[in-house]
Amino acid sequence: MIRIRALMVKEFLDLIRNVTALMPVMVVTLMSLVLPFMIVVAIPSISGEPLGTDADLIRVSNAAGVRLTLSVDGQIQYFLFQQFLLLFLLTPITGAMALAAHSIVGEKQARTLEPLLAAPISTVELLVAKVLGALLPTLAISFVGLAVYFAGIAVFAQPGVASAMFTARTFLLVALVGPAAALVSLQAAIVISSRVNDARTAQQFGVLIIIPLAGLLVAQFTGAFWLSAVALAAIGFGLLGVWMLLTWLSVALFAREAILTRWK
Repeated sequence: MIRIRALMVKEFLDLIRNVTALMPVMVVTLMSLVLPFMIVVAIPSISGEPLGTDADLIRVSNAAGVRLTLSVDGQIQYFLFQQFLLLFLLTPITGAMALAAHSIVGEKQARTLEPLLAAPISTVELLVAKVLGALLPTLAISFVGLAVYFAGIAVFAQPGVASAMFTARTFLLVALVGPAAALVSLQAAIVISSRVNDARTAQQFGVLIIIPLAGLLVAQFTGAFWLSAVALAAIGFGLLGVWMLLTWLSVALFAREAILTRWK
């Protein structure tokens, strides 16, 4: 852990010297904040048509098992705010992807990878530090965005919606599924970036995990199904298992001697 922390400090110092690399995650976080409140609060207020007047929204929110102790508008707001939580799962993936994909390729191109590989660190330590170095700053920004999100719900939503949001389902989405999905995506980018000399190729492979997450978002909005806390826990631990498998695979494919002697 001491060596991993030392490598992560190096990654953080590199990031401080290039803060603009965090602009994508800031933009995605801002969009994840603006879009829900525009749809759930601003548009119904401007149009004068409350959400409770839409029969389809009432049907979908009831089918999703929303608390019946809320008003009709509150039930729909709770349902929609829960759905938009999935956007925050995409934040660390999209924001950290460029950092993770560039972490190996950029080191190759800058000729700073050779000293790292010559240092007394294992391949596992190097790759885990690279992934965490890209993940933790973006997760920090995402959590700040989530704090603003819940504060906005407390201020603008119907009474009782904010307290209803604090459930096991919300906790699992934010604390388990989101970080686990990001770990899988970033580890995939590290695997590819260690074998290629183009960061864009690694980004394209790593960002593929967005496709099933987007599918979940669309399916839940249409009321096709509702992921329970148990289902989210299973998905989260399954993603952690995939991440560990990808970590083992990345170590097997890393070929540090070849990188030292044959990279272009």
